[in-house]
Amino acid sequence: MAWPLDHSKARILISNDDGFYAPGLQVLVRIALSISDDVWVVAPETEQSGAGHSLTLRRPLQAREHQPNWYSVNGTPTDCVLLAVNLLMKDKRPDIVLSGVNRAGNLAEDMTYSGTVSAAMEATILGVPAIAFSQEVIDGEAADWTPAETYGPDLLRRILKQGFPSDTLLNVNFPPVPANQVRGIRVTNQGKRKNGDDIMEVIDPRGAKHYWIGHMQSMRPYAKGTDLQAIDEGYISVTPIKMDMTDTVTLTELQRAFSAESANG
Repeated sequence: MAWPLDHSKARILISNDDGFYAPGLQVLVRIALSISDDVWVVAPETEQSGAGHSLTLRRPLQAREHQPNWYSVNGTPTDCVLLAVNLLMKDKRPDIVLSGVNRAGNLAEDMTYSGTVSAAMEATILGVPAIAFSQEVIDGEAADWTPAETYGPDLLRRILKQGFPSDTLLNVNFPPVPANQVRGIRVTNQGKRKNGDDIMEVIDPRGAKHYWIGHMQSMRPYAKGTDLQAIDEGYISVTPIKMDMTDTVTLTELQRAFSAESANG
């Protein structure tokens, strides 16, 4: 990919994990159409939140065309991007993939579960630049999409002008405040927080036990420079995520240890 990308001629693929009819998908379509007319949508037909980077292998998939270049797929976000890039758009691959806008943030360890981020991961693996977008919400309140609607187009233009490495995706989160209260943009590290999921046990009318997995418990204060701190303080968070997860420090230490063991043997 040559940067800067001429966004006026860019072919954009949009997917998500909230499903084909999700309001956040419509927000992202409007953001994409503000910079290009060549916009495709290939999204799951139903919500796939928490699907992670899962791939459907045990049953066939269907891609239903709703209007030209708009498809729903009975699979995961990963399935959608894979089908779009390798089949539906094979005559001219997308220049960039945008995933979201997810209802609720994808911060810290959320990224390992997120279908929104995983759609961007799949695009990156396929050699297509990708950005995941999420709108943080306050529990129990309706999503306020104005931060994404207001700042998304300019943010996207700036990213396409700057560019980023081929083995990296960008994870963008908007804070849960009205657009006029957004304090700016921060480029952040991936945060860490206590995995304090509350598991609720319930009994159905036939006496069988069922379990609900609750939300992660955010433990303040957040580390400086993280996505969690940025969102908590009313900033848009942009986090570069590298696909190569090799721990290079440990790699060197293990190589040294096994080399020494071989020499002593």
